[in-house]
Amino acid sequence: MVGQSLQDASKISLWDMSAAEQDCQAAFPGDCTTDVAIIGGGYTGLSTALHCAEKGIDCHVLEAQKIGYGGSGRNGGLVNAGLWLPPAEIKAQLGEERGAHLLEILGKAPEYVFSLIEKYQIQCEAVRAGTIHGAHSAKSMDELGARARAWQQLGAPVELLSREETTRLIGTGAFHGGLLDLRAGTINPMGYARGLARAVAAAGAKISTGAQALSLTRDGGSWKVETGSGTLAAKWVILATNAYSDNLWPSLNKTYTLINYFQLATAPLKGRGAKILPERQGVWDTAPVMSSVRRDAHDRLIIGSMGSVIGGKEGLSRRWARKMLDRLFPDLGEVQIEAAWHGQIAMTPDHLPRIHKLAEGLYTPIGYNGRGIGPGTVFGRSMAELLDGGSEDCLPLPLTETSSVQFRTSKNMLMEAAFAANQLIRSI
Repeated sequence: MVGQSLQDASKISLWDMSAAEQDCQAAFPGDCTTDVAIIGGGYTGLSTALHCAEKGIDCHVLEAQKIGYGGSGRNGGLVNAGLWLPPAEIKAQLGEERGAHLLEILGKAPEYVFSLIEKYQIQCEAVRAGTIHGAHSAKSMDELGARARAWQQLGAPVELLSREETTRLIGTGAFHGGLLDLRAGTINPMGYARGLARAVAAAGAKISTGAQALSLTRDGGSWKVETGSGTLAAKWVILATNAYSDNLWPSLNKTYTLINYFQLATAPLKGRGAKILPERQGVWDTAPVMSSVRRDAHDRLIIGSMGSVIGGKEGLSRRWARKMLDRLFPDLGEVQIEAAWHGQIAMTPDHLPRIHKLAEGLYTPIGYNGRGIGPGTVFGRSMAELLDGGSEDCLPLPLTETSSVQFRTSKNMLMEAAFAANQLIRSI
């Protein structure tokens, strides 16, 4: 599992180990009442709580483990704009008006994330130098060119990079070019989650950790959330569990395909990698099995791809990481791998997130498809606006019914096998 590959077995990722923000821990106080019960202490839940509290709405976050335990504390820390889908496909699926609405909200999501970081002085190694989508082949440059033109038509500050420009910014000639999105940036994702939790507590909202929601029932005009230490009664409930949804609400965790994403971090390079990502953009590529690479504030390189951590200190994932780094940066030399971990991504069939109204007073934003930081933050803000009397029509997405993914378990198993095979092939 994740913990065995870290220096401290209680840590779930490098980010958990290195975040400057202090962890937020508080036991559930026992039977109590609130306006909004928020289940899940990640970006969506914490953003919902923060914006509710600022509007004077009483709320209580229940986190089964610790703040950022799910994808919020395990992801790559790339604060990207938009979604995987290019703008034209989003409009084709949602229609011109709703598609444009979502594009505007998610296009501005990184700016809003960084504004919260500044407002609350969140210590999360924030760097707003953009991110680079690297072309793994000459053909993929055509797709990046189309994406660049589409975003530029919407006024976004994106640039299509030549091979030479990409080589200069990343420090490798492995890419045929790239798309630089200057709206984006990088953070320590666990630091951001903990900073949001600090802001939530300062705004007057309550947070309980180690408080798993065991059952959820409707009782008259309110909801009852049963935990092992008592019941939380609320007018509204927001399920903010995304890829870490369990069986609390029947079949919710069957509405997406589960994909693991693993990462490995080197020990600090102490200047050896000065030519690698000198401006500290985050990078991900266009390959069918995507890979990513970035530098953190402590001069580590973090490299990742789809799949799970396989093996221990001399295992497959470490061999894969060393081989990939050697291919990308042949002058770097031998590196020590300091940490390895993986997290879960909720992938929807059409690669669009969802906002479900599961019952009266019960909502869940879900299915971020690997883009949790920006969407989670702004969707949480939208949920608070809704609970403050806003219209459902003003949400980033139309409310939809849940629908189970066909052959979900088989798809999960096949993809995990394919990702493991990719590690094996690329480690040779």
